[in-house]
Order: sequence, then C-alpha cells, then structure tokens
Amino acid sequence: MEIDLVFKIAGAGIIVAVLNLVLRRAEREEQAMMTTLAGLIVVLMLIVDEIADLFDKIKSVFGL
Repeated sequence: MEIDLVFKIAGAGIIVAVLNLVLRRAEREEQAMMTTLAGLIVVLMLIVDEIADLFDKIKSVFGL
C-alpha cells in the first residue's frame, strides 16, 4: 500500500467533515447527509481498486 492512498483518504475525510459542519450550521441537514454519503462512496471506490489489486497479486502468487 502506498502512502499516497492514505493521504487521499485523509484529504477526502477532512473535506467531507468541513463541508458537513458548514452545511449543518446552515441548517441544511439533507445536503450534509448527501455530502457524507458522496465522500464515503469516493473513498470506497479508492479502496475497491486496491483490494482488486491485492486479489490479483494473491492469484499470481498461488498460481490460480
């Protein structure tokens, strides 16, 4: 795992947290929830790519 992935996830988390806080202060609860869900989906997409690479490497090691 590269350190760039950790920084990408942390950056996305910070951005989502700030947007969530600002939207909740502006009493925009629904937009805050949608922002949180969008951030979660983006991070999951990053992680799914890495998990796919991991499974490919495991297949090549065991010759499957």
